[in-house]
Amino acid sequence: MQFHHHGYVSGDPRIQPAAGVGINRPEELPDEVDVLIVGSGPAGMLAAAQLSQFPGITTRIVERRPGRLAIGQADGIQARSVETFQAFGFAEEITAEAYRIVEMAFWRPDPEDPSRIIRTGRAVDDETGISEFPHLIVNQARVLDYFARFMANSPSRMSPDFGFEFRGLEVDDDAEYPVTVTLAATAGPDEGSERTVRAKYVVGADGARSKVRAAIGCTLAGDKANHAWGVMDVLAETDFPDIRTKCAIQSSNGGSILLIPREGGHLFRMYVDLGVVPEDDNGAVRTTPIEDIISRANDIMAPYTLDVRNVAWHSVYEVGHRLTDRFDDVLPADLGTRTPRVFITGDACHTHSAKAGQGMNVSMQDGFNLAWKLGHVLEGRAPEALLSTYSAERQVVAQNLIDFDKEWSTLMAKRPEEFENPSDLEDFYVSTAEFPAGFMTQYTPSMLIAESTHQALATGFPIGKRFKSAPVRRVSDANPVQLGHLAQADGRWRIYVFADAAPAGAASPVADLAQWLTTAPDSPLAAMPEGADLDAWFDIKVIYQQDHRNIDLGAVPALFKPQVGPFRLSDLAKVFGTESREDIFEVRGVDRAGAVVVVRPDQYVANVLPLAATAELAAFFAPQLARNSPAAG
Repeated sequence: MQFHHHGYVSGDPRIQPAAGVGINRPEELPDEVDVLIVGSGPAGMLAAAQLSQFPGITTRIVERRPGRLAIGQADGIQARSVETFQAFGFAEEITAEAYRIVEMAFWRPDPEDPSRIIRTGRAVDDETGISEFPHLIVNQARVLDYFARFMANSPSRMSPDFGFEFRGLEVDDDAEYPVTVTLAATAGPDEGSERTVRAKYVVGADGARSKVRAAIGCTLAGDKANHAWGVMDVLAETDFPDIRTKCAIQSSNGGSILLIPREGGHLFRMYVDLGVVPEDDNGAVRTTPIEDIISRANDIMAPYTLDVRNVAWHSVYEVGHRLTDRFDDVLPADLGTRTPRVFITGDACHTHSAKAGQGMNVSMQDGFNLAWKLGHVLEGRAPEALLSTYSAERQVVAQNLIDFDKEWSTLMAKRPEEFENPSDLEDFYVSTAEFPAGFMTQYTPSMLIAESTHQALATGFPIGKRFKSAPVRRVSDANPVQLGHLAQADGRWRIYVFADAAPAGAASPVADLAQWLTTAPDSPLAAMPEGADLDAWFDIKVIYQQDHRNIDLGAVPALFKPQVGPFRLSDLAKVFGTESREDIFEVRGVDRAGAVVVVRPDQYVANVLPLAATAELAAFFAPQLARNSPAAG
């Protein structure tokens, strides 16, 4: 963490100085905003947290509840989400309070006595080292709390506006604030009254029954599996030996349980198979009493017993897989003729079963994908065309999620005798580990993702996939660090310059690239407003092939030691050497001739180029940057 460059900080350095709209921020919801986010679930809160880093933008997030969420339904946190939390500064804290999944146990009927279940296998959660981040279980409410704290500590001093329900909207593309939103007060002295808010953009993060989705004419299309599951968070006494291990349990009577231990050492969640739902059920299964769910769980777990002492939360749901045809308000006939004004995220776009633990995670990535793009457009960094990439990128991800969840939930609902191989469920869990960990997403070429022309220069950083970290050694203080962990959710592009074998200070492609970036009129840095810090829009780091002891920091080009803040202090934390035991050039397949790796603000690799390919680098950024912007970021 870096601070003091704006003056001495004696308090919590996570509390950034108020700026822009964060200075004298009005407590009451204003009549006009730049971005109005509807719904304070995971997608909405992450989007708001990211936008809170743009103090020149008025963002407000409304929620129909009167206050914070007390008990969340989602709890599975994939490694990609923890990686995202790292960028927002709370990965270590939330990991400390969470339950960490390291193994999954599989239980099946005992072949010698099918009335009993026995453990038939264990699978390591991340056997191949997909990520250095863990797979966690923690209540959704706590995730929202951390994002709320990040927002409150941001320059914008943002906080949710509770007690407002979305009623409808109208769009007039010719108006300065094109979207007029009608809200109704759900709490307080004005409960029941309506008011309007005008916005430049609206983000609907209001769940599976999204009214924003309905207002822009989108509908969820898909199917139901006609299979019901009871889910309960409970405190219980039991003789089941794996009660603190994630388990898939299949019984001879056809019932199944997915057991998820929860944070705190005692609470656990069970998804209990309630069987096939008749066509004429008309929702009756959703009224199944908690006593019946507990009884069913005991039947499945025999010979073990479950004595439930306390129920924190429970529900019944039917598996469904639905997806909207678009994630914004641009009709297919209008594609290319107008840019979006209204967007939907998370469960408003895609619904699926909860057993794959993907809903909250994919929803947060929806919010991350969209928010930085809104920030760049509203600050004048980028053209409005950037916003059309949100629906194009995230709809494919949602479809992949639904396809995966269909297969997983179908396997979970199978009777033991229906498997060709007894280990099919375990094999599927292991073979698809990269998907539930959140690392299968790979965006295809667009204005934000380059073709893979030069991918061979850095094979371990696949274009379109998230930037996978590796150890390096910081030259200025000799500290070993994870390169990717230094990227903050601050809306900046990352440009990682992997140097050739020449030492710092020698004539080299790195020196030539640094000179071009700082002086050329077609350099992306030339698009920044006059007077901005050199790293205001682009966080540019250099990684040399030498050991840190053999790198002369004084000879490193000034680009990699930018002067920042009002006192123009040199930032010496952007220069790195390699680790002898885990050389990043070897670990990530970076060519010894060097390479440039460009990474988006949401941590996805956008381009890989040779060090000398300045024309290609300029051409890549040209459609994304609005030249001579008045904003400084």
